[in-house]
Amino acid sequence: MTMKTESKSRAGTGMSEGPDPAVELKSALAGFVKEVRTFREEVEVKMQQQDERLTMLQSKSMTAGRPALSAAAAEEAPHQKAFAAYLRSGDDDALRGLSLEGKALNSSVAAEGGYLVDPQTSETIRSVLTSTASIRQIANVVSVEATSFDVLVDRSELGSGWATETATLSETATPQIDRISIPLHELAAMPKASQRLLDDSAFDVETWLAQRIAEKFARAEAAAFITGDGVDKPTGFLTHPQVGNDAWAWGSLGYVATGADGDFSGSNPADAVVDLVYALEAEYRANASFVMNSKTAGAVRKMKDADGRFLWTDGLAAGEPPRLMGYPVLIAEDMPDIASDSFAIAYGDFDAGYTVAERPDLRVLRDPFSAKPHVLFYASKRVGGDVSDFAAIKLLKFATA
Repeated sequence: MTMKTESKSRAGTGMSEGPDPAVELKSALAGFVKEVRTFREEVEVKMQQQDERLTMLQSKSMTAGRPALSAAAAEEAPHQKAFAAYLRSGDDDALRGLSLEGKALNSSVAAEGGYLVDPQTSETIRSVLTSTASIRQIANVVSVEATSFDVLVDRSELGSGWATETATLSETATPQIDRISIPLHELAAMPKASQRLLDDSAFDVETWLAQRIAEKFARAEAAAFITGDGVDKPTGFLTHPQVGNDAWAWGSLGYVATGADGDFSGSNPADAVVDLVYALEAEYRANASFVMNSKTAGAVRKMKDADGRFLWTDGLAAGEPPRLMGYPVLIAEDMPDIASDSFAIAYGDFDAGYTVAERPDLRVLRDPFSAKPHVLFYASKRVGGDVSDFAAIKLLKFATA
């Protein structure tokens, strides 16, 4: 009865029979939600698979037996391992098995049975020597393969004169060439360590050896370059004859006196420093440096000019040396203190005035018998030094004349 009534009412309103719009919308929304849910499930599955792959790769990379990946092979590894084995136990088989190369630092066995330091240790020692407060910092350093190094110095001027078109030219002076020979001397150090310490795998024997050798070499070199007598050691620049700058001649170092015995002048102490600077020829002043010890530097840095300004200025950047009258100051503790007739301050172009010659190789001999239960390491290098230009260095003498 109800169905008939509903049909009649629709027929009366003129609406055609068909699906309900609300039902269609509900069905469409249900399908959309299902598609979104399916897409989300697929994304979750793919992310889970990706996580599994990453976990698998990480697990393989962290495996204990897997070798570490490297972009390039370490070229020095065989030399370091061989050198470490020689230092720890005296095993030289690995050193003898290394292939010989043309580079001096990579040769394995010296003819007399000495063993060269591996390149890394050698560079560590060399860098310490360079950074130490020594004349080496400002001198001319050369590497030689011979027993000595010869420096040729032109110590005279080439003659010249004005000429006209038709006048006869007269002979001019010929420059004189001097040869300065710098012999190389053997510098040695002999640190020791117990065999038990060397057997400890956690002990870095190469670094320890490099530090001990560098400390010994640095102290010995620094003293010899200043006061060495040339007998089995370099010749220091202070061991050459010193004469007044007005009477200076080749083969000696010129000096300027402070005007007071064992001190600066009481009235104008800074005048002696100014006189020292301008006693050096202009061609050397561009690259000149002061050299003095800490005690002398403490006295000099209190000096002021006539206007009350300090002559001494500290470096503005990290690692920059202090400056005196605009020139760098090298603090070398082996310079003499201020005393009567002492030469406590040197000034000059040491790159031109002093030459350090050395062989590029270092040798280490292992001695496990002489100091049992300790093991001695005899390290040696050959180095020499001497003044190469006597006009490039001037001294300040603390005396009346």
